[in-house]
Amino acid sequence: VGINFLLLGYSDLHGNVTANPSVPLQNAKLNIKTIVFAFARSLDVWGRSGKFDIVVPEARLTGSALFAGEPRERNVTGLIDPRLRFSVNLYGAPAMSLAEFPSYQQDVIIGASLAITAPLGQYDSSRLVNLGNNRWSFKPELGVSKRLGPVTLELSAATTFYTDNNQYLGDRTFSQNPTYQAQVHLIYAFSNGVWASLDGTYFAGGSTKVDGVGNHDFQENTRYGGTLSLPLNRNHSLKLFASEGAHTRTGSEYDAVGIVWQYRFGGGL
Repeated sequence: VGINFLLLGYSDLHGNVTANPSVPLQNAKLNIKTIVFAFARSLDVWGRSGKFDIVVPEARLTGSALFAGEPRERNVTGLIDPRLRFSVNLYGAPAMSLAEFPSYQQDVIIGASLAITAPLGQYDSSRLVNLGNNRWSFKPELGVSKRLGPVTLELSAATTFYTDNNQYLGDRTFSQNPTYQAQVHLIYAFSNGVWASLDGTYFAGGSTKVDGVGNHDFQENTRYGGTLSLPLNRNHSLKLFASEGAHTRTGSEYDAVGIVWQYRFGGGL
């Protein structure tokens, strides 16, 4: 408890992707290159282990699409809406010092989190595609983790709620129903500290309205991918990840690759 994490990440998304999957574009071929700055701190929450983190992404979006049959292009650089998240393990993971952690044996862990995104990203009310969404979102999540020897299975479920954007294409009101998400991770830990995981995500919902008129754009997407974490020394590690879409009913269909560098300090390190 009391360990700080500083993260710097880079990801590249390309394909049929928009900053907001509900935007009515056709044949959207966009590329989003993102640099992510993040800070996290582990916490003692009434004897349970917890964490607070803040993520500030900056991105460059380029590409083209059809809107009402007319070709459009977009090239913009700026902030994506930053995210703040508070997490706490409710069962199975007590707060520990660095000296106590090596003797800890995980069994079942149940945890919860609340993530909030703030409308501070790049936004132009005259444009359909932006990096920011000009609205707040709130995402409560519940997760379960079970370890069996070197293998850990993780399951989580979340719902994201959105406030309205009252500056959509001028002064229109854009509203969106909640989206529902489920994730599964199968993680294998090697004896040298390296770990790898297979990841799957399913989300649905998120139908939108403009000035109260529905867009009939219920989303349903399934993605899969993998992650590889490589410890460099006591303080530094690298994480490599990649994912692609398996099924898309409505919304973005894209491939993503990225790398994250993590530096740990404090807490006796």
